[in-house]
Amino acid sequence: MKISAKGRYGIAAMVFLARNYDASSPITIISISEHLGISKIYLEQVFSLLKRSRLVNSIKGSQGGYQLSRHPREITAYDILSSIEISLIEKAGPATERMETLNRMLSRRVFSVLDQSILDTLRAITLEDLLTALNSEETDETLMYFI
Repeated sequence: MKISAKGRYGIAAMVFLARNYDASSPITIISISEHLGISKIYLEQVFSLLKRSRLVNSIKGSQGGYQLSRHPREITAYDILSSIEISLIEKAGPATERMETLNRMLSRRVFSVLDQSILDTLRAITLEDLLTALNSEETDETLMYFI
C-alpha cells in the first residue's frame, strides 16, 4: 500500500477540521494552508475530492469555508483515503505461466489477508481517534520534567 502526498494532506486537513468541529464558522482553505504549511492550490484539489465524497460541506461567501459533514467519530481514515486515492490496494501484475499456481497461493494466503488487514485497520481509525492522539502528543511535548 502506498499513500500519496494528497492522501496524507487529506488526512491532516481533516484532523484540522475535526479539531475545529465545534467552531461556529467554517474553516477557510487559507487558514488550513497556513496552519499545516500546505499549498492552498493543492488543498483546493484535496477538498474538491472530499466534498465530492460528502465528507465535508462547503459554505460559500465571504464567511465561507469548510466543515466536516459528520461528527469526527463517524469519519474514518478509510473514508478519507478512499475518496482521495485512486486505489488503496495495488494489484499484482500478470504471473508467468510457471508461477501461476505459486502466485495464486501467495495471493490467497498472504496478499489478500494483508490487504484485508490494512482496510480493516483504516476503517477502525476515526478522526476522533486521531484528534485524541494529537492532543495527547501535544500535551506530552508541553510537559517539562526536572530532576
